[in-house]
Amino acid sequence: MLLQSRRGLLCCGCGGSAGAVVAGGARAAAAVLVGEETDGHKPGAHTAEQIARRVSWAQVESMTRGFTSGVVGEGGFSTVYLGRVGGSPAAVKVHRRSERVQRAFRQELEALLRVRHPHIVRLLAFCCDDQDQQAAGVLVLELAPNGSLHDHLHRHQRTVMPWPRRVAVALQVARALEYLHHRCEPQVVHGDVKASNVLLDAAMAARLCDFGSARAGFLSARRGVLLGSPGYVDPHYLRSGVLTSKSDVYSFGALLLEMLTGLQPFQHGPRLLAATTTPPCDLVDRRLGCRYDATEAKAMVALAAACVGDNPTLRPSMADVVRALERTAHASIGTRSDGGGKQ
Repeated sequence: MLLQSRRGLLCCGCGGSAGAVVAGGARAAAAVLVGEETDGHKPGAHTAEQIARRVSWAQVESMTRGFTSGVVGEGGFSTVYLGRVGGSPAAVKVHRRSERVQRAFRQELEALLRVRHPHIVRLLAFCCDDQDQQAAGVLVLELAPNGSLHDHLHRHQRTVMPWPRRVAVALQVARALEYLHHRCEPQVVHGDVKASNVLLDAAMAARLCDFGSARAGFLSARRGVLLGSPGYVDPHYLRSGVLTSKSDVYSFGALLLEMLTGLQPFQHGPRLLAATTTPPCDLVDRRLGCRYDATEAKAMVALAAACVGDNPTLRPSMADVVRALERTAHASIGTRSDGGGKQ
């Protein structure tokens, strides 16, 4: 769910989906964090998950000065407060208590405990304290001082997001999804890739967030509990109820078209955009004028069209998408391994 920013400082939106239980590896990671010994994991083992720590409700109150530090975002199932961890600003996401939200919170927590990537939002701490009967749980996340990609594409009227930055962000999000699909065991399907779930840090680099809809492994979505957001959700998933990595590929294709055109997917369906007979370069956001690379634009329109194809088996994998973006985006981002791009 999209969080409405009040100060331009956003953390993850709250995915209000009910969902599957994430694999035991995440539970083991959580056990390591709280000093337990589970499934061969011993306290003190050198794992990326140890960066996050379990905190008490009293510590959460201290981080937010008794929740008076200011609200920086709010969704249907959570409120995000400005907090401080170790002297640095952080986003403190407090989930409202309900059975549905409790499942989404556990799902997001366990996913974030398992993943570690420079373009995925970092979990700093979490709280599962039952002391507050109003809260299902708390996630303390790194703060994104430049808000969301959605803000920069659609809400900031005075400035236009430059072409090189769009290309860099596209590659960074693609690399985050490639990591989830191909380097996690079991794989993680994000389930809600969209512009408001891509945050921008102080360097304007992408941070994929909101894992409340994430699924581990090849899992079927439950009937009646559909994930995703209008304009980004895979039509095949809507028909079949089966969520796979190719559902994320479709959503990424819709996001890529959104970055290319400046048009929101729920207003202009991605398949219609991809199938248009308009020359590819005429689809580029008019606000950019001539300030874009035509060769890159043509290749990226073709890539987006492949991603939003109706047949999931014919869509590229995220590994294919990354390779294609790396091949075609040299004019904007060169050969930088982080996809940083030009400002």
